[in-house]
Amino acid sequence: MRLKSIAQSLRPQRAGVVYALVILVMALVVATSVRHQPGYLSVVNISNILGQAAPDAILAVFMTVVLISGNFDLSVASVAALSGALALKTIDAIGTAPAVGIALGVGIAVGLANAVLVQKVGINAFIVTLGSMTAIRGLVLIALNGESVTAQSQSLTTLDNTILKVPVAVALVIGLGLAAAAVVRFRKASSSESPPLDGYFVALVAGALICLIVPIAVPAMLRQSLPVWLMIWIGVAVSVGLRFLVVGRNLYAVGSNAEAARLSGISVSWYKMAPFVMSAVAAAGVGLVYAGRFNSLDPNALTGEELTVIAAAILGGTSLFGGSGFVGKSVLGTVILFTLSNGFNVLNLGSNYQYVVQGAVLIAASAVYMVAAKSPSRKGAAPSPSSTVAVDQAVEQRESVDVHG
Repeated sequence: MRLKSIAQSLRPQRAGVVYALVILVMALVVATSVRHQPGYLSVVNISNILGQAAPDAILAVFMTVVLISGNFDLSVASVAALSGALALKTIDAIGTAPAVGIALGVGIAVGLANAVLVQKVGINAFIVTLGSMTAIRGLVLIALNGESVTAQSQSLTTLDNTILKVPVAVALVIGLGLAAAAVVRFRKASSSESPPLDGYFVALVAGALICLIVPIAVPAMLRQSLPVWLMIWIGVAVSVGLRFLVVGRNLYAVGSNAEAARLSGISVSWYKMAPFVMSAVAAAGVGLVYAGRFNSLDPNALTGEELTVIAAAILGGTSLFGGSGFVGKSVLGTVILFTLSNGFNVLNLGSNYQYVVQGAVLIAASAVYMVAAKSPSRKGAAPSPSSTVAVDQAVEQRESVDVHG
């Protein structure tokens, strides 16, 4: 039973993004070796990929939360651009803290506007966020007057340039903790009251191996930029919250079946609106990171990044129809896209074919998920707890009403 549960977690529809990343990296390693180029898996190159992917990966984490709720947000890149532009434009005059406050305030305002228009007014999320994306991009052009902005203050550069190193002992302790959690979870799997081993057990094992092997084999990898650590910390925190907290289970329930969730007493409006605000605030924070990267921003900055973020979530297997998605896989999807881009640059293939390959990879990944989901073995599979919690709660609620009414 244990091995069967683990095998199900390793099927293409659940772990396809991991297989895709491994195959892609292996292909690039072989290609660079054949061309007698420096090793692709060098610490410098891996750090470059992670550093480039980190801001988009943070956006992908919260985009996944929005998608799980049953909506999506096309305005994140424009919000990031406006927040970064306003911060750079005002930081010299009013100081760092007020400028950052203005940037985050933009995120809160746009997130609330999107949430109210979608959930309270009832306008389709695609139309609302497409409109806000276009309008906010216009505000960026107005704010910058069509010209690039550069700040004298170097405060924002610390967001992107700060390097943090995790001590080897700390990494090993974390690895041992993850390994212990995996062992405990494995032993409890035989209990009828315990859920079967799933992807989170596999993630525990993978995390333990990484934290135990990397500090010993490649300790230099423990020294990364602040955005990379933010990507990891935010990804882990949101993933744990979605998995183990009531808020996370309710979010899956709302995205899977909003009416059943409402009947069970869940505040559907709150769970539909909060992800918009979270996504916009995260976009504002990412805008500050982009602004600090070069301490400069042009009016066309981040144009099209919203499509990259959505593509990363889709590569991770997140459903566009709500109720399904894992932030860890979305982060890996982002890494795949930036690994492709990095590979084209390393192999000097140019960018002409890059978008063609990325589009083909996206379609192929979606096809794998769809075919695997429609396979005969999946049709008879039991639904996941996250997709049935609202229905179960609704039934209990209705039975209680029948008994006491």
